[in-house]
Amino acid sequence: MSKYPKAIGPYSIYTIEGNILYTSGQLPVIPETGEIPEDFESQCRQSFANIAAILEEQKLDFKNVFKLTIYLSDLSHFNTLNQIMTELLEEPYPIRTAYQVAALPKDALIEVEAMARLTK
Repeated sequence: MSKYPKAIGPYSIYTIEGNILYTSGQLPVIPETGEIPEDFESQCRQSFANIAAILEEQKLDFKNVFKLTIYLSDLSHFNTLNQIMTELLEEPYPIRTAYQVAALPKDALIEVEAMARLTK
């Protein structure tokens, strides 16, 4: 079984173009069950865990990530997001854009996409 969830539509989970790995937006879907945790912190950690699993498949880790785009259903979660990112990522941190959006698939509270260099 894959360590990250399958696509929920007609798209690829990730692709590699040149020296860059691009992920699709990773919802906080637990791969083993297809469920989404209820609280924001758990959802945030799961979205990042899904990205970590994609990176691991290509023998990469968060040190290779240089850009994150994060979609939040509510910007009130912004401080929690920052706290979790400081736990999971090391300096120099990737560049990041965060948006509040009206809704996300499966009523998720967060969706995260990443760009990572295949080599440093």
